[in-house]
Amino acid sequence: MQSVLLRIYLKQNTTYQDKSVHEAVLELLRDSGVNGATLLRGIEGYGADGKIHTLKILNLSNDLPVVVEAVDSEEKIRALVPKLKEIVGKELMTMQTVEVL
Repeated sequence: MQSVLLRIYLKQNTTYQDKSVHEAVLELLRDSGVNGATLLRGIEGYGADGKIHTLKILNLSNDLPVVVEAVDSEEKIRALVPKLKEIVGKELMTMQTVEVL
């Protein structure tokens, strides 16, 4: 069965309407009937600003990278893109075709 995998790369402490962006994204995906979504917390990473966010003791960051992944039909995911862009702003979103086994 062909589906798509949506990935959204975020910073842990970014907010949207008084909640974390990743919470807002997960709630939208759930409320829209997307089959499943997972939040992954990174231990180190950087984005377009080039600033490294890390768990290392000397450089401990409160704004670690997180990734939201969701799998469903391309039609369902694409329909959510405008609202997702509103929530995540200029953060990176990717989509790729996957086969659900």
